[in-house]
Amino acid sequence: MFDSFPNGVSERMDRPTYHADFGQVYTSGIGFLNKLERGQHFKERGFASWEAFATGDWTRALSLAEERRDDYAQELQKAAQLGVPHRRLRVVEFPITPYVQWEFFVLRVRVDLGDDIKVLDARKISDIEKDRPVPEVVILGDVAMYEVVYDDDGNAAGANRFTERALIRETSLGFDTLYERGEGFYAFFDREIVPLAPPQGLGAQTGFPGSH
Repeated sequence: MFDSFPNGVSERMDRPTYHADFGQVYTSGIGFLNKLERGQHFKERGFASWEAFATGDWTRALSLAEERRDDYAQELQKAAQLGVPHRRLRVVEFPITPYVQWEFFVLRVRVDLGDDIKVLDARKISDIEKDRPVPEVVILGDVAMYEVVYDDDGNAAGANRFTERALIRETSLGFDTLYERGEGFYAFFDREIVPLAPPQGLGAQTGFPGSH
C-alpha cells in the first residue's frame, strides 16, 4: 500500500502557491476530496484556540475551538454546492499527544456540522508502516494530490503537488482501504479523548495553520 508514493514525481510549492493552486483545482469539478492526516505534532500559529492551548489555557482553548464554526459551515455548504464530498482519516498514535488531544476538540466542531471524519489507531497499521509512515496527503479527485510538508519546527511550509493519474489512483485506493478500517469519530472521541486530563502549556511544541 502506497508503494509507489515515495518515487512519485512532484512539484514543490510554497504555501501561497499551494493554497492558490488548491483553490483553483478544488472548484474545477474534482468529484471528491480525501485527506489523510498522519502527523502528531504541529503548530497552528494565528489560530486563537491553538495559541491558548499552547500557553496552557485549556479552558479558553476549548471555548475558542468554536470560533470557526461559521467558517466550517460555509466550507461544507460550498462543498455540497460543488458536489465535492469530503472524507478525512486521522491516524492517531498512543499515547495521544497534547496536540492531537486539542485537535480533536476542533475536529468535533466539524463533525457536528456534518464533516465525514474517521479515526485510525496507528498500531493497527504497523504492518503497513514498517518502512515509512503513510503519507500526509490531500487528494482532489483524480486531478491533483498534495503532500503537505512542514519545516523542522512543525510549521506548514507548502506542499508537493502530484498529477500522475496512476499514482493518484493508487494512493486513493490506499486511502479507501484505510478509511474502511477507521473508527467513527464520536466513538473514539468519547472513549479516548474525553477522559484525558488537560494538557500543560506547550511553549515550543509543534500544526498546520489553516488545516482545520
